[in-house]
Amino acid sequence: MALAISPICKAQVQANDFKSTIVGDDGKVTFLYKNDNAKKVFVDVQFAGKQEMTKDAKTGLWTVTLGPCAPDMYPYHFEVDGISIMDPLCEQYFPNEGFKNSLLEVPCKDKALAHDIRTDVEHGCIHYVNYWSKSLNYTNNAIVYLPPSYYKEQQKRYPVFYLISGTTDTEEVYYKVGRVNYILDNLIAEGKAKDMIVVLPYGNPYKLLPQMPTNGMPMMGFGQDVFSNDIINDLMPYVESHYRTINNSDNRAIGGFSRGGNQGLSVGLHNLDKFSYLCSYSSFTSTDIPDVYTEATNAKLHLFWLGVGTDDFLYGNARDYMEFLDNHGIRSVKEYTHDKFGHTWMNAKYFLDHTLQLLFNPEAAEEAMKNAKPALAKTGQEQQFTPGVMARLFPRQIISPEFKNNDVVYNFKAPEAKEVLFESELLAEPLAMLRDSDGVWSVTIPDVAMTTFKYCFVVDGTKTADPVNMYLSPDRGFKYSISMAQTKDLGNVEHGIVQYNYGMEEAIYTNTSDFKKFKGDYISLIPGKDDTIESWFKVGRADDIADRLFAEGKIKEVFICVGKEPLPRSKTLRADDYKTWKERSAAFEQLLMRK
Repeated sequence: MALAISPICKAQVQANDFKSTIVGDDGKVTFLYKNDNAKKVFVDVQFAGKQEMTKDAKTGLWTVTLGPCAPDMYPYHFEVDGISIMDPLCEQYFPNEGFKNSLLEVPCKDKALAHDIRTDVEHGCIHYVNYWSKSLNYTNNAIVYLPPSYYKEQQKRYPVFYLISGTTDTEEVYYKVGRVNYILDNLIAEGKAKDMIVVLPYGNPYKLLPQMPTNGMPMMGFGQDVFSNDIINDLMPYVESHYRTINNSDNRAIGGFSRGGNQGLSVGLHNLDKFSYLCSYSSFTSTDIPDVYTEATNAKLHLFWLGVGTDDFLYGNARDYMEFLDNHGIRSVKEYTHDKFGHTWMNAKYFLDHTLQLLFNPEAAEEAMKNAKPALAKTGQEQQFTPGVMARLFPRQIISPEFKNNDVVYNFKAPEAKEVLFESELLAEPLAMLRDSDGVWSVTIPDVAMTTFKYCFVVDGTKTADPVNMYLSPDRGFKYSISMAQTKDLGNVEHGIVQYNYGMEEAIYTNTSDFKKFKGDYISLIPGKDDTIESWFKVGRADDIADRLFAEGKIKEVFICVGKEPLPRSKTLRADDYKTWKERSAAFEQLLMRK
């Protein structure tokens, strides 16, 4: 099954017939936002920072034109009377544990960009997988990219690149923002990169646990921590038992962006018998790893690649690490940028494009290592990543949702708001939330801890998603938060795989290991009018339900297709026949159980 071509993110044309972002031929971008209740509106976009918008008296639209900017992808959001709001007219968004941003794509008219979604190349597959983690004692998740040749050349085995996103990012970010699949598709088509499997782990697995032990703070430990143990002892064995991989150090690479780069370097340097390609994008790692920082390490590494922007707040630490390697006689390739706004995913994509061309290519990697230059000289003006910077960038957040037995408390900080309501598909009318002395608004909803449903906050008349809930509903318009059912983990059982085919507007789940012997049921799930092809899995949890019933021996193998039209001779369920996702999920379970 080949992954079809995803549409470039464009604002949806609504009934009022306006687009929220207009990119001009001169590279300038006009932002438009409709909100009759707002008193002051800003747009905050990575190439221009926070800029005030003005309201047009004739159209009623808030607007500002910014730029010009270089062709790339830029996170942005609106700030409405002090509250951060995603663009309700843009489908693409930045998956994250905390902040909620939309994505602006500025195309290049003169040449193709590395991350462009091209129609003249073959595209690989993206699998969403779940696996049992002994390190967590819980089920973890990851995303797996398979190159275009994977299903065509059934006997071929592949090297694997483990690629980790940054602090507060989810496992989706290197896919939906970093565009690793499209960058690699393009490079493979041009003969510039080897065929490879790419695995995207979730870098903060504690967040998955019902009771997270870190008080909401991002996990920052490296070395013999839960994440490192999970990669080596749980995720790698899963990947190597479910995909056709080449299992030796010459055919494994690891790296990542920001905290993910630290994690990747730490895991790689602690396991040089397993990895010979290491990549660090805007990061550094411990200089205190036994038996590593000696010239003998050079013989174990095909590639040690380090990139950072000189305007990055991590530049001082990354430069110091590069110099440390030089002083210990350890070869490394170093690359610097000066024009990508510092610690950004524009840098992450740029570095990724460069390193993918060297991975699992010993000759090209050796040439790069041989021509590597020393670290840039220290000027004394470099930014350093200190505990104070950490606290400023990642302040301790309130917890929402907050599960208390079967009741759930929803919290939202808005000290200046006059009224905050809790809106949910389970409620006939929004509920008023109460404000405490710290400006935190709260409401308790009883008996919903085991229920998955969509909700949002309405702040002085303006809807916003829960800013500290990582689960976001992939709707076509406004994107609600998801209150995720705290279901009991299934334990060490086999899970099915979800694949999204965006160009064909369909998604597939299957738990069969051999289609030639498949004798199970074919199920068609039709999305609702405001849903996307992701909704049945990310909100309806169709894959979790099928996994559970299969593990309990209540159903046989099953093939589920989400799309606009049902499969021939399949059992069919239409989302719009039900009011809530609770009702949809119950109907789906009944459909699976029907003989």
